[in-house]
Amino acid sequence: MISQRIPTHPTTRDRICPFDPPAELSAIRDRGPISRLRYPDGHIGWLITGHDLARRVLADPRFSARSELKRVPVARPGTDPFYGSPALPGWLVDMDAPHHTRLRRHLMGWFTARQTRALTQRIERIVDDHLEVMSGLGGQADLIEQFALPVPSLVICELLGVPYSQRAGFQRNSATLFRIDATAAEATAAMAELDAFLTELIQYRYDNPGNDLLSALAVGGELSLAEIAGVGALLLSAGHETTAGSLGLGAFALLSHPDQLARLMADPSLTRNAVEELLRYLTIFHFGVPRTPLEDLTLEGHTLYAGESVTVSLSAANRDPARFADPDRLDIARPARGHLAFGHGAHQCIGQHLARTEMQVAFPALFARFPGLKLAVPPSEVPLGEDMGFYGVHQLQVAW
Repeated sequence: MISQRIPTHPTTRDRICPFDPPAELSAIRDRGPISRLRYPDGHIGWLITGHDLARRVLADPRFSARSELKRVPVARPGTDPFYGSPALPGWLVDMDAPHHTRLRRHLMGWFTARQTRALTQRIERIVDDHLEVMSGLGGQADLIEQFALPVPSLVICELLGVPYSQRAGFQRNSATLFRIDATAAEATAAMAELDAFLTELIQYRYDNPGNDLLSALAVGGELSLAEIAGVGALLLSAGHETTAGSLGLGAFALLSHPDQLARLMADPSLTRNAVEELLRYLTIFHFGVPRTPLEDLTLEGHTLYAGESVTVSLSAANRDPARFADPDRLDIARPARGHLAFGHGAHQCIGQHLARTEMQVAFPALFARFPGLKLAVPPSEVPLGEDMGFYGVHQLQVAW
């Protein structure tokens, strides 16, 4: 009887407003910042929905990110080979300190705000090149295929030193890894292909280094080949999928809110703020971040026992009215700093500055180049990425 009163993680969104989290998730948050949650395997754990509590949990080292302790809140058979056992080499998102700290230390210099600013001109050229190609397509295109996916793919390829000509393979394997309905066999095969591809590339970089991250890790000699390949797989897959999702879904949101788009184009000084608000409003990590308490502890009057599963819902926290006034409204002038779209604490997304810069460059350039840009299909016909670990749109047919 108890399990029947404990909800599973809600997944159904309203097609009328596809940018909002499931209404049930908001209702759960309205009852309190922490509540019980039933996981797909029957385990009873916890769901964090309040913004303040989410920040506290994500910054608390008593909550582990280790893969052998993780449970995901929705059924994902493709994660079975990777959770329940130690993290794959290089996959620092599934590790705690000191292993996470050691790996992240080798990467941080490549993803600082200063380093990212140095890439701005190159990102502007990549964006302009793709807009130029798009302009020759006769007035209609799939914005995901022509812009939102290739731009971040090329950026992360150049940063890592991965040949962009190989994008079909790594994009296919990355998409498989992030598909919710991917089988364990499919996910294992995708990971193996991605690992083999990067291992071969890194072996070449040992003798033929370039001015890129993978070459620097290879020449540095402090990480093993398996660790460099794992880091590369993580950065390559997440580094283009997440930003592509943010660009595609962000463009859909702006086209669906013409008043906000007009305001942005009339006042370019709002660009940085608009990007932060889009990140908050959309929160593409729509099933949250898994954590596990390493010891018994108390939160908001509730006792959490060591080993119980905890899901921190970033989308619910970013719509918490206790933190953001009128949170279900897109307002590009809102001071949205402090959102949790990139997580928080030691595991906060290492590529956040790069993603921000790509969005700050891409949106103004897109709408300046195509001032009459509009959806070419009714909003209800835009295929949503509800079947992916990162929420977005699979296609976005636009016209100008």
